Amino acid sequence: MAKLVFGMNQSLDGYVDHMGFGPDPTLFRYFVDQARSLTGSLYGRRLYEIMSYWDDEHPEWDEARRDFATAWRGCPKWVVSRSLKSVGPNASLVEGDLATAVRALKDGHDGVIEVGGPDLTRSLTALGLIDEYRIYLHPVVLGEGAPFFAGSKPRLRLVDSTRIGDEVVRLTYVPA
Repeated sequence: MAKLVFGMNQSLDGYVDHMGFGPDPTLFRYFVDQARSLTGSLYGRRLYEIMSYWDDEHPEWDEARRDFATAWRGCPKWVVSRSLKSVGPNASLVEGDLATAVRALKDGHDGVIEVGGPDLTRSLTALGLIDEYRIYLHPVVLGEGAPFFAGSKPRLRLVDSTRIGDEVVRLTYVPA
């Protein structure tokens, strides 16, 4: 059975914003390796549309970005959306009841399925389907934005903390 893991970069004041800050080279390389190891990714519409940037080639990319794009393209993606009628390469739409569909994904696969997007995660948290939360904590204060936890606030237990590079700490939590 696959494990659903929600992980995102977060500011010190609890917000996620890919435009407000991003990974340094060490953390980016970590994300490349992580993308290579995934069973798949489960996205909400908005984050999928942002991440589909990696489907296209960009001549200005350095080696690390090309490596990430290759890993991302090779990873199956499932997209939860009521408005999209189609998705890009190596992606499929999740249809029907969310809880039933996600349980079937977990039951039908082994390894880690990354969950992307705080809105989708809010729904999956309420359904008790997230197995692990990974906060990549950056020394940045945004003062506004989308919170890492939106909606219900799960009871969590810290199981690991790991420094990645000079400034980021990965905090890993599981439901308590």
